[in-house]
Amino acid sequence: MDNAKSYKEYLINITTFIFDVDGVLTDGTITVTTDGEMLRKMSIKDGFALKTAVDAGFNVCIISGGSNEGVRKRLKGLGITDIYLGAHNKIEQLDEYLDIYNIKPESVLYMGDDIPDYPVMKLVGLPCCPQDAAPEIKAISNYISHKNGGKGAVRDIIEQVLKVHGKWNANFDAKYD
Repeated sequence: MDNAKSYKEYLINITTFIFDVDGVLTDGTITVTTDGEMLRKMSIKDGFALKTAVDAGFNVCIISGGSNEGVRKRLKGLGITDIYLGAHNKIEQLDEYLDIYNIKPESVLYMGDDIPDYPVMKLVGLPCCPQDAAPEIKAISNYISHKNGGKGAVRDIIEQVLKVHGKWNANFDAKYD
């Protein structure tokens, strides 16, 4: 991507959102119960934005190194069908996903927060990250949200893209009147 251009110039070309989970959809912390279950918190506002993107016809995919089935259940409940958990080589999952749906990398926005996201972020049209991402990830991101992971960073970027496409509040009045 041409770093001289503003990230906003790329928003109109985005058709696909790909997100990491831990540190992006969550704040990167886990609570470990006495039986070893690992609990995560996700923002309802991020969830609303994800559902809105799906309903507006955008491709939404999750690629995460984590393998918590509760995460899968939550995301499926939002209408996301392409969920890759336990992904240790995220490029393989990216290539598979793009191939299945015939998506061009330049139309993809990927939000990651840490070193495992680095290789895949170098391959997409708009690499993004939360405010509290690792320095290496911030260095390659064309957009750094003013929100932290799990605290609205996903909502922030989805809302911007959908507004540029005229799909953020297009049906809200009819839906909620």
